[in-house]
Amino acid sequence: MSRVLTVTAKGQVTLRREVLEHLGISPGDKLIVELLPSGRAEVRAARTPGSIEGFIGSLRTPRTRSLSIDEMNEIAARGWAGQ
Repeated sequence: MSRVLTVTAKGQVTLRREVLEHLGISPGDKLIVELLPSGRAEVRAARTPGSIEGFIGSLRTPRTRSLSIDEMNEIAARGWAGQ
């Protein structure tokens, strides 16, 4: 199923919602564009299922500071204690 997209004067393309849904892309996700011979390109979601980097990145929220090792240990200890 083909879709025609328009390139703006800035050289940008907006992907239609149906294309993003087909790829399983949500706001903030990344795409991989593979440049192929003969002027073709392949677009796919940039996912590495099961990677620790993907999991850790999913926990980050804007305007939050990182916890220190001591803070993480304290939280884990409270969790094990059932608090």
